[in-house]
Amino acid sequence: MSFDLDVEMQRGEMRVALKLLSPGGITVLFGPSGVGKTSILAMVAGLLTPDRGQIRVCGRTLFDGVTNLPPEARRAGYVFQDGRLFPHMRVEANLRYGMAREAQSGDWTALIDLLGIEDLLRRWPRSLSGGEAKRVAIGRALLSGADFLLLDEPLASLDAARAEEIMDLVETIRDERSTPMLYVTHDRAEAERLATKIVEMRRE
Repeated sequence: MSFDLDVEMQRGEMRVALKLLSPGGITVLFGPSGVGKTSILAMVAGLLTPDRGQIRVCGRTLFDGVTNLPPEARRAGYVFQDGRLFPHMRVEANLRYGMAREAQSGDWTALIDLLGIEDLLRRWPRSLSGGEAKRVAIGRALLSGADFLLLDEPLASLDAARAEEIMDLVETIRDERSTPMLYVTHDRAEAERLATKIVEMRRE
C-alpha cells in the first residue's frame, strides 16, 4: 500500500515538483505555506493535472500522461481544511452521501463507534464544533470506500484540545485500519508525531 509520485507542475510563478516512494502509513508533506503541498494533494485526487510525471497509489496508476483517471475513479477520500460538509444535510445524511454501495451495516456501526459521533447524527453542520465537524468529514471520506485518504491541514483552526482529539483519531485509523494517508501540515511537531515518512518541501 504505497504512494509512488513523480510529478511536476508550473502554476504561475510557483513550480511544484515532488518525487517520493512511500510504503504506506502516513506520509506527511511538511513545509511552509506556498510550497505546493495542497497542489500535490489536488494532483493525487485528480483535481489538478501535472505537466509531467506519474502518480501510482496502492499499485494503481492514476496518472502517467497516457492514463488520467477522473477524480471519482481514483478511490481517494479527501478531507479539506474546512471540512466542506453540506449545510442543508444533517450529519447522518452527510455521512451517507457517496457511501460505497458495498458498505455493510457493520461497517457503519464500527465507524460511528470509532469516530465517537453517534450523538451527532441528527445535528446540523452549523451546530458542530470544529473538532466534531472534522470527525464527520473524516468519516464521510472513509465511508466512500476510499483506498487512501488525503488530509489537508486537518488541524487548522482547532484549539489544542480538539487538535489532540483529531490526532488521536488519525493515529487510530493509521494503526487499526491500515488506511494509507497523504497528510499536509506546516507544523513540525505534528509531522513528527504522526508520520511514517516525512517529506520536507522547500521553496526553490
